[in-house]
Amino acid sequence: MSTTTTPGVAKNPAPAKVSKARPRRGLKANSTFNFWLFTGPFLIGLVIFVFVPIGWSLYLSFFEARFTVTPSEFVGLENYKQILSDTDFRNSLVTFTVFAAFIVPTTWALSLGLALMVNRLRFMQAFFRSVFFLPTAVSYAAAALIWKMSIFNGVRFGMANTFLGWFGVENIAWLDNPDPPWYWLVIVTVRLWLQAGFYMILFLAALQNIPRELYEAAAIDGAKPGWQTFRYITLPQLRATSTAVILLLLIAAYQAFDEFFILLGKATWGMPPLVELYKMALGENQNYGAGSAGALVLTVLICLVTLLQGKIMGFGRGDESQ
Repeated sequence: MSTTTTPGVAKNPAPAKVSKARPRRGLKANSTFNFWLFTGPFLIGLVIFVFVPIGWSLYLSFFEARFTVTPSEFVGLENYKQILSDTDFRNSLVTFTVFAAFIVPTTWALSLGLALMVNRLRFMQAFFRSVFFLPTAVSYAAAALIWKMSIFNGVRFGMANTFLGWFGVENIAWLDNPDPPWYWLVIVTVRLWLQAGFYMILFLAALQNIPRELYEAAAIDGAKPGWQTFRYITLPQLRATSTAVILLLLIAAYQAFDEFFILLGKATWGMPPLVELYKMALGENQNYGAGSAGALVLTVLICLVTLLQGKIMGFGRGDESQ
């Protein structure tokens, strides 16, 4: 008996054999190995150069350690009493609390203003973004030397004195006299020039993430472009970024060292806490125990100020608009 096949109709193909998937071997299969391969060197460096020095500094702060990092005698809290009773260190803490209270909001306002201007540009936005960001690539030491030797030189050849001389103003010794404290103008301007561009980039990224629908809805509700839109839409949407920027600025203010050390040299006034600790630990007496105690006091102070500022600004809230 013959079978007929209907033309145009294909037979059902035989089911393909399902082969068992072989486990993938090598680096692609071992995600744990990949993780430690890439993060291991960083973690090792973090432990060796950060955690171990912090732990050893804490250990040294309870011992007498002069001219050596090997403790010789347990003194308890004596180093903390010494550092807290040191007049220069206490004055530096007070001075730089005032400095932080001034430089932080000034840098925040300047960075936000630059970000708003760059964000509104319709052409050459990348150019101006790069121009304002470039100063962050300059080291603090190099910028301090430029400010000291060229712009705010105390002689008449300095750029600032040359400009003031056009209006009949006598030469000003910007960095040689604490009364009046002209040196603050030098330090504040160089820090603004170095920092503003970096924080501008953070604000610019946050501005570009604000939904345009919010502005359109505000326009429908009758909100006027400008101050009203900025106050009720833009600024609340930047709360998280503003909090992070202020936290970073506070920490940077208390960690100031390079520009002060270069600009003021061996002056006994206007020095930051880190310079005072540098003198104590690496000066003539080389008291590493007291220097370690002072470093931990400064660390605790930075943590307390940071936590207080984060609490005030509501750091960690999920809703940006609150």
